[in-house]
Amino acid sequence: MARAPLLQLSGISLTFGGDPVFDKLDLVVHPGDRVALVGRNGSGKSTLMKVMAGLVEADAGTRVVSPGVTVGYMEQDPDLSAYETLGDYAAANLPEGEEYKVAVVAEGLKFNPETPVVSASGGERRRAALARLMAEAPELMLLDEPTNHLDIQAIQWLEQELKDTRTAFVLISHDRAFLRALTRATLWIDRGQVRRRENGFDGFEEWRETVWAEEDDQRHKLDRKIKAEGRWAVEGISARRKRNQGRVRALAELRAERAGQIRRQGTAAMALESGTTSGKRVVEAKGISKAFGDTIIVNNLDLRVLRGDRIAFVGPNGIGKTTLLKMLTGELAPDSGTITLGTNLDIAVFDQTRAQLDPNASLWDNLTNDPSMAVSGSSDQIMVRGIPKHVVGYLKDFLFNEAQARAPVRSLSGGEKARLLLARIMAKPSNLLILDEPTNDLDVETLDLLQDILGDYDGTVLLVSHDRDFIDRVATSTVAMEGQGRIGVFPGGWTDYMTQRDTAWAPEATFKAKTSGASASKPEAKRVDTLSFTDRKRLEDLPDLIAKLEAEISKLGDLLEAEDIFIKEPVKFRKASEMMAERQTQLAALEAEWMDLEEKAGR
Repeated sequence: MARAPLLQLSGISLTFGGDPVFDKLDLVVHPGDRVALVGRNGSGKSTLMKVMAGLVEADAGTRVVSPGVTVGYMEQDPDLSAYETLGDYAAANLPEGEEYKVAVVAEGLKFNPETPVVSASGGERRRAALARLMAEAPELMLLDEPTNHLDIQAIQWLEQELKDTRTAFVLISHDRAFLRALTRATLWIDRGQVRRRENGFDGFEEWRETVWAEEDDQRHKLDRKIKAEGRWAVEGISARRKRNQGRVRALAELRAERAGQIRRQGTAAMALESGTTSGKRVVEAKGISKAFGDTIIVNNLDLRVLRGDRIAFVGPNGIGKTTLLKMLTGELAPDSGTITLGTNLDIAVFDQTRAQLDPNASLWDNLTNDPSMAVSGSSDQIMVRGIPKHVVGYLKDFLFNEAQARAPVRSLSGGEKARLLLARIMAKPSNLLILDEPTNDLDVETLDLLQDILGDYDGTVLLVSHDRDFIDRVATSTVAMEGQGRIGVFPGGWTDYMTQRDTAWAPEATFKAKTSGASASKPEAKRVDTLSFTDRKRLEDLPDLIAKLEAEISKLGDLLEAEDIFIKEPVKFRKASEMMAERQTQLAALEAEWMDLEEKAGR
């Protein structure tokens, strides 16, 4: 006998002052469902989930919850004002004697229930909301971005808990690996319409592309029919006095149908432009250590970053990933050891706290008030990769509309704030990109685009992320931080790290992890110095020779970029081009020589 559905929405329509968010939407959630709710940022996923939770009332339609069924919703921004600690909030609805459930979940999610509400971070508040839902264990769980602000270990714990539960759940997430592991059905919300597919997230993108291709085909057929009927209507005027009014009405209906079709939102027109080419060696860390009290962040670490590397830094929250990044870029000094930055570095930083954005200023002001983007004498243009561009036009490239341009940043969603920060970073050329948790809140399509952009980027990328799939797609090597200064470097992404980890950390193994560019080793794995006196002197001289060549190349580059030099002074242009090619060849040879000598020196 078929069991009654847990939740049913029928004919749901909802409008927030403009185009309808949903129109006559029908949706059913059955016992045991494990559903991925997917769609673009701004498509209405969170709004639909609030309708399902009964927190938002639709303009029309009905919501029916079967008798005895409880529905729990994880709030993105919970109100904790009535509680002293996070634990008080998480346990508020539990029967007396069951408060221990919060402690169990809190351990897995890595937050302290005793943390006072007044001092809790946004991430801790979200974890408390998730802990509350998990501890209450309703018949239907509605999970809106539960993995945001969780590290990979906590994500894996939550993933296992949801695998083991018999509770039905609907899940919004942009973490592909999380969705693939957990879901058995997919709800796709697109322009107010919800489609259901009885398969998990794996294969969703192929399904989406198939649906869109069929939609485009139908649109083209409709356009051809409208064109043919329109030609008949015009020619019929001269051919006869009285036209077939039924056919005229049919043409009007076709045109109304075409006008009523909602076009798909395009992808953001994001692009990265490399600045001047950096030196071959981007960062050289030798024997660096850092501690805060008894907490060791880094212990005697050697790390080399070469031009073109894409290095992911992974580890639990609070382990020191951001601290290590700040040391490698010269923002923070190590307690011991040395860090040498390469030459000609143009650094762009994506900060996980979004501190570069003024929440009370408008999107417009956040761009025009940046001195590096200002256009002299203009209040409505900004400099985008060397070319003046209107503020609104540039914001539209990142999927913001004109009305949002004057809205305060605080009104944006997490994904929109991430896109705005990317807009600031991508307006300026760079050759070293620091991305500290850029994947939080970004939808799947934007993550795909960001991945492609990083693949084509000529510079170097240092990345912190808890998105395992994104790391696998982007990273050429992974720096794993496992606590108390234990750090290893592994070729490839997250999956490669997990495959190699047990062997690399085995006590009897001589650990030596090396990538195409980044490398590190345990102190006991030192190599033998085989340099002769002449080689050692050459190694000492090479950095100055390389720096001199890079300075000459930079000056030649400035000359060749001068306006109209090719037309006004063709001889000078040709000689400068020849000198540039010659010096670039010399630089490549010196850098290769430096690398060989460094290897011989056992560094």
